Amino acid sequence: MTTSARPNVLFVVLDTVRKDRLTVYGHDEPTSPALADFAAEARVYEQATAPAPWTLPVHASLFTGLYPSEHNATQETPYLEDATTLAESLSAAGYATSCYSSNAWITPYTRLTDGFDDQDNFFKVMPGDLLSGPLARVWKTMNDNDRLRALADRVVELGNAVHERLAAGGGEDSKTPAVIDRTQSFIDDADGSFFSFINLMDAHLPYHPPEEYVGQFAPAVDSTEVCQNSKAYNCGARDIDDKEWAAIRGLYDAEIRHMDDQLERLFSWLRAEGLWEETMVVVCADHGELHGEHGLYGHEFNVYDPVVNVPLLVKHPDVDPGRDAETPVELLDLYHTILDATGVEGRGQPLDPNRSLLGDDYRDIDLGDHAFVEYHRPVVELNQLESKAAEAGIDLDDDSRFYSRMRAARRADGKYIRNERIGDEAYRLDDDPDETTDRAGLDDEVIAAVEAALDAFEERVGGEWDAVGTDDPLADMDNETKDRLRDLGYVE
Repeated sequence: MTTSARPNVLFVVLDTVRKDRLTVYGHDEPTSPALADFAAEARVYEQATAPAPWTLPVHASLFTGLYPSEHNATQETPYLEDATTLAESLSAAGYATSCYSSNAWITPYTRLTDGFDDQDNFFKVMPGDLLSGPLARVWKTMNDNDRLRALADRVVELGNAVHERLAAGGGEDSKTPAVIDRTQSFIDDADGSFFSFINLMDAHLPYHPPEEYVGQFAPAVDSTEVCQNSKAYNCGARDIDDKEWAAIRGLYDAEIRHMDDQLERLFSWLRAEGLWEETMVVVCADHGELHGEHGLYGHEFNVYDPVVNVPLLVKHPDVDPGRDAETPVELLDLYHTILDATGVEGRGQPLDPNRSLLGDDYRDIDLGDHAFVEYHRPVVELNQLESKAAEAGIDLDDDSRFYSRMRAARRADGKYIRNERIGDEAYRLDDDPDETTDRAGLDDEVIAAVEAALDAFEERVGGEWDAVGTDDPLADMDNETKDRLRDLGYVE
């Protein structure tokens, strides 16, 4: 490990962590004492908004500075293409770069790991090297072709099913300690400044926290006995009463505390190694989770605030510590913030100083008092939902939120949601933070302003969602990829 005049960057994503379950955001349970201590050195943002309600598009936005409809990494096209990532820019500038996670979407086949000198995915069902190289092209081909797309969806569905079975007994060990170990090892070996990205998955379903944390937050709860399948609940095949919801939330809190303790281990190590002061630290969630609110479980089929209004804490000398309850922050602005902090020129999207949290003119941009969310058709989640419904003999309504794309504009006092298959929704977040009273169509100047902002955003990025492409990609496919598809039995 050598020191450098350029700042190091540690970027931590707490996958699926909702803001109100963190101590630093007012939760009355001690789920995150390490983050609470960290908050004394960091800026704590109340109005941070994720650009989508799930992993792939959010991380693509973090790494490119683009909205989902601009980078197109969604369930409709589940990979990043024709975009230069933050890691590629930093690596080209001489930064040592690493990416460690146990999230199946942060892998070479989705291209999210492009530019990282070292990466590892601890998700053992679909490890990162399974679909790298030629197989990454196979993945793209399968998703681009109507005939093969069902097979790609089935691969993910089978992977999730295997993961669900492995975890169902509660014996699936957390990968977070290994992620922290690997990060420490990489930083220790880094020659010069480093950019280390980690995604910690413990708070993602299913919840099977280590026993020491179960005893603290969910005593007498058997994690194998509570509902751990959001699709079963969402389609109506499984009911959950108040007692079971309390048990589920206790397990969720326990998972968060486990991650927090591991973060404390990493933070303490950086201090002991003399690296803390010269390291910019960003901690956020990519999205949150619903636990029965709006009749939903998980983070699918919605863009409600427990899912998209996410925690964000930033430590940097140019960011004053304290709490910011007003400033709207879009997570994609972190791309520009890190470019600004490191003095690196973006090889993809250039630095926009008005999107950097370090700048005096932050959010001095068109529609800068609003944040925008996009949710393309949830192809994989919908397949799993339909499977659970079919097993229970339940018919799903085609004109429901399950089949709907969604977009939203959000600011501190209001939110407007445009839905594809169901009616639009609007909420006054200042008076109704739980989004219980739909005010769409009512005479309300705040709602009118947020709707107008969404109209302007859609005009800029494209008002209508395009259907999944139907062109045959085989004509331009290289022979190596065609041979691999034939070997796998996908084409003749």
